[in-house]
Amino acid sequence: MSRDLDRRTLFKLGAVGAAASAGLACTPPPESASEEKVAGAEPPPFELGEVTVDELQQGMASGRWSARRLTELYLERIEAVDRSGPRLNSIIQTNPGALEIADRLDEERRGGTSRGPLHGIPIVIKDNIDTADGMATTAGSLALAGTVALADAFVVSRLRRAGAVILAKANLSEWANFRSERSSSGWSGVLGQTRNPFALDRNPCGSSSGSGAAVSASLAALAIGTETDGSVICPSNANGVVGIKPTVGLVSRSGIVPIAHSQDTAGPMARTVRDAAILLGVMAAEDPTDAGTKGSAAHAHADYTEYLDPAGLAGARIGIWRERFGFHEKVDAVLEESVAAMRSAGAEVIDDVELPGVRDAGEPEYEVLLYEFKTDLETYLRARGADTTVRTLADLIAFNESHRAEEMPYFEQEIFHQAQEKGSLTDTEYLDARATCLRLTRDEGIDLAIATHSLDAIIGPSGGPAWVTDLVNGDHFGGGSSRAAAVSGYPNITVPAGFIHGLPVGLSFFGPAWSEPTLLRFAYAFEQLTTARRAPRFLPTAELG
Repeated sequence: MSRDLDRRTLFKLGAVGAAASAGLACTPPPESASEEKVAGAEPPPFELGEVTVDELQQGMASGRWSARRLTELYLERIEAVDRSGPRLNSIIQTNPGALEIADRLDEERRGGTSRGPLHGIPIVIKDNIDTADGMATTAGSLALAGTVALADAFVVSRLRRAGAVILAKANLSEWANFRSERSSSGWSGVLGQTRNPFALDRNPCGSSSGSGAAVSASLAALAIGTETDGSVICPSNANGVVGIKPTVGLVSRSGIVPIAHSQDTAGPMARTVRDAAILLGVMAAEDPTDAGTKGSAAHAHADYTEYLDPAGLAGARIGIWRERFGFHEKVDAVLEESVAAMRSAGAEVIDDVELPGVRDAGEPEYEVLLYEFKTDLETYLRARGADTTVRTLADLIAFNESHRAEEMPYFEQEIFHQAQEKGSLTDTEYLDARATCLRLTRDEGIDLAIATHSLDAIIGPSGGPAWVTDLVNGDHFGGGSSRAAAVSGYPNITVPAGFIHGLPVGLSFFGPAWSEPTLLRFAYAFEQLTTARRAPRFLPTAELG
């Protein structure tokens, strides 16, 4: 397998200013919006910067804030940081009904009702997740710009019932980065290029680029991303936040623009492990319209915070996937410090654990994604109904060709063409590739390593420091460890671990199916031990001195 193919399948194949009361139109930016150099401009101190969900709830309970006031403050922050000032370009549109939603939730609170820890909490949703409100669902593509889904995605309906304020839709790598091998993560035809809040000329990674940048920059309390392979983990790493890629089937995929049902999942992105755990507890539920979630109720937990223990690393057996080290000496140094910290907290860390099958999983994974993308996307588009004239992958390819100047100014759609050539999911080629993926990443991968060494979890690098955004040549990916958990469908959590020239890097904890409680315990203990997260400063470039 070539290095280019390895890069493509490991990383790029992700899951998948307005007035305070007005939504942002889904219109393409001027061409310069993707290319212009923006001078670093750290915004003034923000009242809600780095504030946690628990602190927001305490503030609303005491009367310091209301849900409406929180929503106003975050909308003002989006205007100041995303649309002007540093201009992150992370938010495609704000919810025109956000303040009305917040008012209703405040009224409920005044009447003595609280729906739980998300009551009144503003949250950003990746713009490949359906919301049946005043916001479109575009997947970043002009082919869907201005079109509103007929119903909320199941996970959005869960959030609304839990009292969350759906604040805005986040920019993303268009079609979740499954269009071209030379794409720039965080670029979409609808909004242009998202920037990294730590260094504005650096890439936020993808495909949940806007979700990662927005929550890191405190444009919302929480965010949701989606992942097929690396699209929650990589942007969480690059933007210095916590990201959870759940076991496939723990969170519903209904109403989410797909790449591949065998690997797609939505996941929480937050500034702390506790906040991510709170969000996961709301998202995790069996969905009668998504067969992939059948039986997940036995593994889902309404409150994952009960597993958070600052001493949770004591007695843990954790294996190091050493094979994924070595792509950057400074990343290695951060991870060695992380390992030393875990050992000091009482963990037994087993060195150089092997996952031999994962080395060969790239080609069969890519084959599976091509097959499933064509079938799954067309199923999704048909369900969108009359709100869009794009119903097939062939329609989408034709749309891009007819709007080449807006949709393909920097990179092409060769992955679309490859997927278009595939047949049905009953083809032997597809079935064999999927069986091979499971064998290599489970039987000869995570399950083998866990059983051989009696491990509780495995660790690896989440990624390297963010690269300089390059619209001409595309992404410059260094390394990471997302494939094992992504292809197997197993859970993965990344936590900030340190900095390289002012750019964050994270550590990933992954393990067998449904092991979210164990991984959260380790991730939380590691976070409390190292306290590596810090707020971005919106510098024009990385600190190279």
